[in-house]
Amino acid sequence: MVDAARARKLADRIQQIVAEMLERRIKDPRLGFVTVTDTRITADLREATVFYTVFGSEAERADSAAALESAKGIIRSEVGKQTGVRFTPTLTFKHDPLPDSARQLDNLINAARAKDEELARQAENATYAGDADPYKKPDTDDADEDEPSDHAGHSTA
Repeated sequence: MVDAARARKLADRIQQIVAEMLERRIKDPRLGFVTVTDTRITADLREATVFYTVFGSEAERADSAAALESAKGIIRSEVGKQTGVRFTPTLTFKHDPLPDSARQLDNLINAARAKDEELARQAENATYAGDADPYKKPDTDDADEDEPSDHAGHSTA
């Protein structure tokens, strides 16, 4: 079994190598603005999954996926050269939906914040529909204080 820390270091190194390759060496015109977001490797160090995002439309995402598939062999050979591991892991490229989900969550949070601000503006000059303090208070009648009482708590009257 492989040490988890070693697997994480190898995954991080593969992520760096792939990002450098995409930036400097892969000159495929189909390759759009690709960002490598994460790399995960199996416990036996045989398979690595490289997660990426593409800035652009769905067509640009499909073109970038095709470009990554065609460059997979070159990238894998470079990973083997730079890591020096006995068996170079096979690479699988997977689109990372996390940034899209984060963008959607940001939009929802901004919409909720705008609604909160609108409600706060509406509530600025609002008045209570009933009493300002709707809770019942215990009776504070002064009649009980006027009657003298003995030590047992009974009134003498």
